[in-house]
Amino acid sequence: MLPTKISAGDSSDITPEAIYRQRRNFFASAAALAVGVAIPVADADCGDVTLAAPQSGERLSTLSEITHYNNFYEYSTDKRAVATLAQNLQPRPWTIRLEGEVERPQMIDIDQLLREHPPCQRIYRMRCIEGWSMVIPWEGIPLRDVLARVVPNSRARFVEFAALLDPARFYGQRRPTLPWPYTEALTLAEAMHPLTILATGIYGKPLPNQNGAPIRLVVPWKYGFKSIKSVVTIRLRERQPLTTWPQVAPKDYGFYGNVNPRVAGARGSQSRETR
Repeated sequence: MLPTKISAGDSSDITPEAIYRQRRNFFASAAALAVGVAIPVADADCGDVTLAAPQSGERLSTLSEITHYNNFYEYSTDKRAVATLAQNLQPRPWTIRLEGEVERPQMIDIDQLLREHPPCQRIYRMRCIEGWSMVIPWEGIPLRDVLARVVPNSRARFVEFAALLDPARFYGQRRPTLPWPYTEALTLAEAMHPLTILATGIYGKPLPNQNGAPIRLVVPWKYGFKSIKSVVTIRLRERQPLTTWPQVAPKDYGFYGNVNPRVAGARGSQSRETR
C-alpha cells in the first residue's frame, strides 16, 4: 500500500499502529532502502520517490521500542532514561529559522508549517553507528519542500541544522559532553533528495519528546547521528560546516555518515546490526 497523507489535527486521518502492521509490502520495501535494489514507487501526496526491493525478516519496531531506546545527548547518554527526562520538553510554541544563502529568509511556526505542508508517511530503517537499528513509520515533510520556501541562491552548497540550545530543560547541555548546540549538515543535493524528510510524527501521532519533538531530520541512507532532533535553525551555506560529531570523534563520525556495512569504523565492524 502506498503512503497516504496525514492531515494535522484530524484524528480520523491517523493510521493506528495495528493498520501499519498490515502494510507488509510497502514497509519491507522502504525498510530495505540502504541495501536493496531500487524500484520506482509513486507517492501522489509527496512526489515520486524511489524505494527499495523487500528484504525478508523485516518487521516494524513497536511504538514502545521506538520511544524507550533513544540517543538524545541533550538529556542523557543513558538511552533508557531519555523517555522520562524528556517530558519537560515543550514542543509548542516552536519556530524554525530558515536563513543563510537564500533569497527569502524567514521564521516559521511549526503549526503553520504543518498546515501548509501536510505530512506524508515514510517507513525507513534507522541504523545507528553503534550497531543497532529500528524500522520506524514516520510522518514528515520532504525537506526540499521546506527549502523551496526560501529559494536557495547560487552560492548555496550545504544545508546546516542546529538543535535547540536550552540548558534549563536539556540537562545534558549543562555538561560538556558535546559542543552545544548539536549541529548537523547535508550537501544541498542530499537535502533536495525526495526521501530526505523533516519528521513530525511516528505511527500517526505527533513526534514524542524523546524522539526529537516537534521536528527532526531523517535521512534513511545515513547513520542515525545525522538525524538531528528538535531543530530550530536551517541555514544554507556556501562552505561545508564543521558539525558536532566530526569535532568530537572524526575517525568514527565523518561528514557524510552514509550507511556502509562493508566499512568498519573506530567502533568496529558495521557488517551486522541488532534490531
